[in-house]
Amino acid sequence: MGAFAVTAGLGCDEWCKALEDEGDDYKSIMIKAVADRLVEAFAEYLHEKIRKEYWGYAEDEALSTEQLIHERYQGIRPAPGYPSQPDHTEKVTLWRLLGVEEATGMQLTDSLAMWPAASVSGMYLANSNCKYFSIGEI
Repeated sequence: MGAFAVTAGLGCDEWCKALEDEGDDYKSIMIKAVADRLVEAFAEYLHEKIRKEYWGYAEDEALSTEQLIHERYQGIRPAPGYPSQPDHTEKVTLWRLLGVEEATGMQLTDSLAMWPAASVSGMYLANSNCKYFSIGEI
């Protein structure tokens, strides 16, 4: 089991505000969208590094883009706030264990949203029997 917290949003708020002040909402929206895609790609990249190099349980993994999209790799990457881990308060534990704010500048708001917005955090579970599931409403 491992944990991670990554961001691609540092500086985006200021950049987007400046663009919005200039009346360029389109560029602001596009910057936010690109930052969101970049952080998701980075989280996926780190998960691949974990599988192939750091933990090395899938060294020979050679999945196609389609297989990656359908998560055909071993293990899962659950995140607080999603169906298999709906309790956002788990982020507080994750932040403390990883020293997230000190290491990255990422913060949790009072409602436990991540700041900057283009941020992702969660766990790595490597067991071949791990599967995503929904536990329903708490």
